[in-house]
Amino acid sequence: MTKILSEPEVNLQLALDHGLSEYEYNRICQILGRVPTYTEIGIFSVMWSEHCSYKNSILELKTLPREGPNLLVGAGEENAGLVDIGDGLAVAFKIESHNHPSALEPYQGAATGVGGILRDIFSMGARPIASLDSLHFGPLDIDRNRFLLDGVVRGIGDYGNCFGVPTVAGEIYFDPSYSGNPLINCMAVGIVKHERIASATAKGEGNIVMIVGSSTGRDGIHGATFASEELSEESESKRSSVQVGDPFTEKLLLEASLELIRSGCLVGIQDMGAAGITCSTCEMAARGESGIEIELAKVPVREDGMTPYEILLSESQERMLVIVEKGRENIAQEILRKWDLHAAIIGRVTNDGIMKVRNNGKVVAEIPANELVLGGGAPQYRRESKKPDWLNELNVFDPKMLPEPENYDEVFMDLLGSPTIASKHWVFEQYDTTIRNNTRVAPGKGDAAVIRIKGTEKALALTTDCNGRYVLLDPRMGGRIAVAEAARNVVCTGANPVAITNCLNFGNPMKPEVYHFFREAVGGMGDACRAFETPVTGGNVSFYNESEDSAVLPTPVIGMLGVVENIKQSLGAGFTGEHNLVMMLGELTPALGGSEYLFQITGEVKGPCPSIDLDREKSVQHVCLDANRRGWILAAHDISEGGISVALAEMCLLGVNGQIGVHAEIKSNLKPSEILFSECQSVILVEVNPSNSDDLCNLADSLGIACTKLGTIGGKRFMIKPWIDLPVSELAQVYFYSLDNTMSRW
Repeated sequence: MTKILSEPEVNLQLALDHGLSEYEYNRICQILGRVPTYTEIGIFSVMWSEHCSYKNSILELKTLPREGPNLLVGAGEENAGLVDIGDGLAVAFKIESHNHPSALEPYQGAATGVGGILRDIFSMGARPIASLDSLHFGPLDIDRNRFLLDGVVRGIGDYGNCFGVPTVAGEIYFDPSYSGNPLINCMAVGIVKHERIASATAKGEGNIVMIVGSSTGRDGIHGATFASEELSEESESKRSSVQVGDPFTEKLLLEASLELIRSGCLVGIQDMGAAGITCSTCEMAARGESGIEIELAKVPVREDGMTPYEILLSESQERMLVIVEKGRENIAQEILRKWDLHAAIIGRVTNDGIMKVRNNGKVVAEIPANELVLGGGAPQYRRESKKPDWLNELNVFDPKMLPEPENYDEVFMDLLGSPTIASKHWVFEQYDTTIRNNTRVAPGKGDAAVIRIKGTEKALALTTDCNGRYVLLDPRMGGRIAVAEAARNVVCTGANPVAITNCLNFGNPMKPEVYHFFREAVGGMGDACRAFETPVTGGNVSFYNESEDSAVLPTPVIGMLGVVENIKQSLGAGFTGEHNLVMMLGELTPALGGSEYLFQITGEVKGPCPSIDLDREKSVQHVCLDANRRGWILAAHDISEGGISVALAEMCLLGVNGQIGVHAEIKSNLKPSEILFSECQSVILVEVNPSNSDDLCNLADSLGIACTKLGTIGGKRFMIKPWIDLPVSELAQVYFYSLDNTMSRW
């Protein structure tokens, strides 16, 4: 005889155990007019979690610019943002985190992060054309951090390679704060014709609700609430919160979804990511101002004895919820059979605004759909914010008080080989970066990836950027710099910045000091987005990124989209030929605070954050873009981690044959360490033919931007007189093999 387990009694304590507050529990009782069922308390707990509702962040996010002339779908409106790029085409793009799952199971955590963001893209009707990532780990001299890096890279690579989308760009930072809680942010980009844009909407009374794809299991239950709490020793008991991915089924889902959209039988489609069936049903119903009714007994499951609570909250991967016009379900089923996908009719659309869930005919949940979702009845809080007292102590440190290095060659070579700066080819060589044959500027070759758009002369420039050290020292300035650097990077490839997505990684928002960093960083992002006219199309907030020791560096990652109008004018970062000149747009300023150099010398993140003037930054970018359109620029690279010395070295190492030298001389009143290693903003190094150097300087002068000749390209030595003089071959050994050697010893 099968033993029937009774459900727990629903009371305040059970709600607290589910991560809800007393206020929220009382509000739920008020909404329902009764005590919720056990299944309903589970539904509310995931839908009102930070991960799904943005309850602690949405009021700040609303301050970001979310409108623009080319914006077709803005933040929060659909599964991903959508930007018109002309020629009847639109770009869907979005970035999201999979931090906590990756901290426990790095391979599956990262793999399913890729899978989830890809589904967001093709559920818009867009075919994914590129994947990116932003990864942050602790120091590699710790075994666990090497284990995490290895697992995450394999997870990203295996999923993307099997699915068939190139991983074309990204960034990797290393800092002690990420040791207990790595950041794994995944971004995807797709192309769609305007007439084939799909919506995550349930509407039309009587229309059919279908679940498509993999069967539902117990993996991932309460993944959304797991992502809305701090990591601790108890996290090891929550491995069921980590989903398991299947990229081959995802590939079938992609093709089937796009064919369903083309068939005309589809009303709406949404992937089942966080909160699974719960999220997709109530969000689609709320978006369509309708209701939805489903029968859980019709949901294909892969484990016996699953309860309504488990079926609704499971985050099993590779599943979609689709709404099909009544009477045309046979068309949909035929398409899905063609792609060998499970498909089950589990319900219908109603007009009463209610999410009604039955199990074998018995109602187990009955909730107004709009009360569950972001922008509806989900709670919204603005938490207490307090600038920490210790921040002033960090800022008052004056890097000028440090003695000058005795040997600049040694300091420079140590910087060039540091994990944050050294080549990441150990990582991206595990990715298929050229599948579909559209990658114009590949990983490691430019400041951003450049992807050709077939059938047009255009290309997309894509990057992810954020230096959390800057945000720690000055969250407002650090937020501005994150956006500005992303814009600068796409400009260095010949692209005009168009829009951003973002993944905001912070600690516990209930701590006033953490909320201060979040609030100020969002404000800084907004300042920069308004300056560059790059609206925010959406993204993700990831709070509770804390271990038992401390929070991670505040890390608002920016995913930037740029458009290259003529792909023939796209640029790489490497020098293209001997006897050309390297010139500098912008001015060197003292900016050693928060720098890789300062961290290497002291082991600490301190000093004043580099400053940025957004108007000047915009002018520098304008000069670079205009000069490139005129055909004067042959390569471009911005100054970032490591300063001008590292930037020049990278242009040599990424150049023709990888062994081209440079003879540079930099005249400045700054200290030598500031000249060589300052991470000053608004500076771009460009390669030009000598015949165009005066034209470039005249153009820059017309906008009040300094333009300086630094030296001549050629030979086999890397020289910055009078401090650094080394063979380029020695630079290559350090730059290209430091990370390889570290990981091969593990």
